[in-house]
Amino acid sequence: MVTRHFPLVIILVIVGLALLLPLFLPWTYDQIDWNAVRAPAFSSSHILGTDELGRDRLARLASGTQITLMVAMAAALVSLLVGIAWGATAGWVGGRVDEAMMRFVDGLYALPFMFIVILLMVVFGRSILLVFIGIGLVEWLTMARVVRGQVMSLKERPFILAAEAAGTPPLMIVIRHILPNIAGVALAYLMLTVPQVVMVESFLSFLGLGVQEPLTSLGILVKEGADDMDMAPLGLLLPGGLLVVILVCLTIEGERLRDHFS
Repeated sequence: MVTRHFPLVIILVIVGLALLLPLFLPWTYDQIDWNAVRAPAFSSSHILGTDELGRDRLARLASGTQITLMVAMAAALVSLLVGIAWGATAGWVGGRVDEAMMRFVDGLYALPFMFIVILLMVVFGRSILLVFIGIGLVEWLTMARVVRGQVMSLKERPFILAAEAAGTPPLMIVIRHILPNIAGVALAYLMLTVPQVVMVESFLSFLGLGVQEPLTSLGILVKEGADDMDMAPLGLLLPGGLLVVILVCLTIEGERLRDHFS
C-alpha cells in the first residue's frame, strides 16, 4: 500500500517542507545577505548557499515551490470548474447545442494555447492572478470532453430516467445525480491537469512572462540557475531536479486515479 502511494507521499512531503521551512529559516526568500554573496553550501547560516545577489537558496527554493504549486492548483481548479460546467451542459442538453459547444472546443484545440497565454500576459499585465486564470482558461478543454462523455452515458441510466419521470428539474438532476457520479473521473483528470499547469507556469516564468519579482517560482529559479550554472551549478540542479520530481509524481498519481475510475 505504501509503495502504491509513494508518489503521493513524496508530493505531500514536498508541500509540507515548502510550507514549514520558511518558518524556521533565518532568511526570507527576498532578503539579501551582503556578507555572503555566492556563498557555497553549508556556509554560515545558509544551508544551500546563496545566489549571485546574496539571497538564501533554500528559502527561495521553498518559496518558489509554494508559488508554483499554488498557481498550479488554482489554475487546475479554474480548469475544473469551467470544464465541468461546459461539458455537463453540452452532454445534458445534447443536439445542436452540444454540437456547437463541442465545435468551439475543437476550434480552441487547434489554437496554440501557449500563444494564447502569452498574449494574455502581454495585453493584461503579468500579475500572479492573471497567470493562473489565464492558464486555467486554456487547460479546461480535455476536462470538458471527459465530463461531456460521462454525462451522455449517465443520462440514459434508469435512475436518471426515473428522476425525470418524477418531474425533478433538470438542474437538480445534474447537481444531485450526475455530478456526484462523475466526481471520481473529474478528480483523476484534475490530478493530470496539475502537472501540465506546473510545466506551463514554469515555462512562462522561464521566459519572464509568469510570476514577477520579488516573488519567485521554480521556473524563475531554473532560469536564474541556467544563467549562472558555470559559477554555481547547484542553482540549476536543485530547482530543476525538484521540478522533475513534482511532475513525475503528480503524473503517476493522476494516471493511477484515472485507471481506478475508468
